[in-house]
Amino acid sequence: MSDPMSSMVPIMFIIVIGIIIFSLGQGIVTWNKNNQSPRLTVSAVIVAKRKNITHHQHANAGDASGAHGFYTTTNTTYYVTFQTESGDRMEFQVSGTEYGMLAEGDTGRLTFQGTRYLAFER
Repeated sequence: MSDPMSSMVPIMFIIVIGIIIFSLGQGIVTWNKNNQSPRLTVSAVIVAKRKNITHHQHANAGDASGAHGFYTTTNTTYYVTFQTESGDRMEFQVSGTEYGMLAEGDTGRLTFQGTRYLAFER
């Protein structure tokens, strides 16, 4: 008689590896599609800004004193939504520095390539 857990471990391993491979594949497809897209520059206004903050708690193996516990890392992803003269809205992920320099209501020239933000000049 076999232990149900012994058959679950390989199945879970295969599922995790499959998810990783699928995610990598999606990233490569998006990267390639962006590279094949034309670089466009259009007049646009910034209509919204948002942040996505995620917290991850990690187990701490302990320090020299033998203390155990957890530590938390935080990751912030920045997004800006632009509206073009034709009324189309596009949201792009931007760096924290770029996010800080842009303000809602700013008008200027948006340059992008596919889903990749390149620049915004007032």
